Amino acid sequence: MQKQTIPSEHEEQVGFINWFRENYPELIIFAVPNGGMRHPRVAEKLKAEGVMAGVPDLCVLLPDAKVVWVEMKRVKGSRLSSDQKEFIQKAHDYGHTVLVCKGAADASKQIIDYFNKELKNV
Repeated sequence: MQKQTIPSEHEEQVGFINWFRENYPELIIFAVPNGGMRHPRVAEKLKAEGVMAGVPDLCVLLPDAKVVWVEMKRVKGSRLSSDQKEFIQKAHDYGHTVLVCKGAADASKQIIDYFNKELKNV
């Protein structure tokens, strides 16, 4: 029996982005490139420009000044960092929606559920 590989967070995020853009072409979704390994000089420059640890991976802009943040995780073997937990708590305190999603399928389901509950015309 072959061992099943768990897709990377990158693969899950690419899958979700492709699904989202196909199903909601009128909406804006973009990545927040906070993670990844960088040369120390590049990291220093980005931090000076405002890059902040803990910001979710994706941002969805919606009508009526609504925003949904999406934090992508692998289906298995990943968890929120303390910076991510802190950002999510502050975002919730400010009235923002943050979805923490375990894979592309979960992200798609959570977005559909959110849209059905909160948005009538999307």
